[in-house]
Amino acid sequence: MRVLVVDDERNIRHTLRVCLEGFGCEVREAATPDAALAALAQGPVDLAFVDLRLGTASGLELLPKLLAESPHLDVVLITAYATFDTAVEAMRRGARDYLPKPFTPAQIRHVVDRARRHRELASQLEDLEGQLSQAVPEATLETASPAMHAAIGLLTRAATSDAAVLLRGESGTGKGVLARALHSMSARRRRPFVTVNCPTLSEQLLASELFGHVRGAFTGAVKDQPGRVEAAEGGTLFLDEIAEMSPGLQAQLLRFLQEKQFERLGEGRTRKSDVRVVAATNRDLEKDVAEGRFREDLLYRLNVIEVKLPSLRERPEDLLALALRFVAFFSRAAQRPPPELSPATEKMLLAYGWPGNVRELRNAMERALIVWPAAVLEPQAFPDRIAAAGGPGMALGGPHSLEDIEREHVLRVMASAPTLDEAARVLGIDASTLWRKRKKYESGEG
Repeated sequence: MRVLVVDDERNIRHTLRVCLEGFGCEVREAATPDAALAALAQGPVDLAFVDLRLGTASGLELLPKLLAESPHLDVVLITAYATFDTAVEAMRRGARDYLPKPFTPAQIRHVVDRARRHRELASQLEDLEGQLSQAVPEATLETASPAMHAAIGLLTRAATSDAAVLLRGESGTGKGVLARALHSMSARRRRPFVTVNCPTLSEQLLASELFGHVRGAFTGAVKDQPGRVEAAEGGTLFLDEIAEMSPGLQAQLLRFLQEKQFERLGEGRTRKSDVRVVAATNRDLEKDVAEGRFREDLLYRLNVIEVKLPSLRERPEDLLALALRFVAFFSRAAQRPPPELSPATEKMLLAYGWPGNVRELRNAMERALIVWPAAVLEPQAFPDRIAAAGGPGMALGGPHSLEDIEREHVLRVMASAPTLDEAARVLGIDASTLWRKRKKYESGEG
C-alpha cells in the first residue's frame, strides 16, 4: 500500500516509516499541511496517517483538503491528546480511523490490514458490479440514491464479519441480489451460496430442504438426503421471506443459529455446520412478533445487522438509469439497436408508483421491447396501468400529422394483438404491408 505520514515530529515520521516499510508499504513523509498536499500531488495514496497537531496548524483542518484531492483516501488521525469529542469530529470530517499515541507496531499493522481489506472490498464490489450487470440487468450496485447508497455501504461493512444479516424491503427491491453481493464480498465467497425460498414448501418439506432427511423419515423419503445447510458448508445460507416459516421450524432454526448444530429428519445424530445466515423479509416482523406469528428470540438472532432497502419510488434518482439498463440488456438479447425513451415515456416512468419495484420495472421494459418495434419507446408500449400515469396520449384533432397518428395507431394495435396476422386483420391491411411498416418503425424512419 502507498502510505502518507503527516507529522511535525521527525522521530514519529521515522518510526512510522520503519514500521510501515516492514509491512511492505511504500511511504511518503510530510511535516506540514502544504507538504502533505504536495506529497499527495506526486501520485495516488491509499492510506494517510495525520497528526492532530502540526505545529500551529491542525490535522482536522487538513483532513477535508486531503479528501478533496483524493476522495478514496483512508485517513487515520493520530494524536497524543485523545478525547471522545476529537474522535467524533475526526470521523465527521471523513477520517476512517483514530489512533492515540503512543501506539505499537501491532496497532499500526492492524490499521494497515484493515485499510487493505477495505481496498480489496471496494475492488471486489466494482468487479461484482461489472459481472452482475452483464448477467442480470437489475443486479447493479451503482446508485445515485442516498438511501440505496447507505444500504450498500452498510452491506459492505457487514461483509467483513460473519454476523447474521436481515435484509428488509418490499417485494422486488433486490434483496436476493444484495444477499448474493454480500456473499461475493465476504471471506466466504469461494464457498457455496445457497438459497432457500421459505414460502414454497410445507413445514415438513421445508425442514427436509433445510436440514436433510434419512431414508424412511416420511412418505417418499426413499434414501438419505443432505439439506441446504450442509450444501452451504463454509459459505452463505440465504433464507428468503423468512416470515413465512412455521413456528415449529422457527424453533429448529433458532437452535441451529445458537448452537450451529442440527439433525436430519428421522436421524438421532447431531451434526455441526459452519454457515453464515442471511435472511430477507417484506413483512413487519415486529408486528408478527406482537401477534404471535414470529419468535422474538429468533428475530434477535437474525437481526444482528439490519439492512433496509428503499422501494423504487424512494429512489427516483435511479429509475431512468435502471430503465435504460434494462433497455440495453434486452435489446442485446433481441439483437436490435436499443430504442430511446420519449420524453412522455420518461415522464410516465417517473410518475408511476412501481408497487412491484425493480422487478416490475424489469418486466415492463422487457415487454415494451417485445411489443413496440419502433426506435423510440412511447407510453403506449406499456401496460395500461403504467401508461395511465403519464396522462392522456395523442388525441385526435390535436397538432399531429396524419403520419404520426397512423404510426401510433398501428403500434397500439400491434402491441395489443397476439400475432402480426391478427394485427393486420384489425387494421384491414395485408400482413406483408404491416411487416414493412414495422421494419420502417424499427429503423426510426417513421
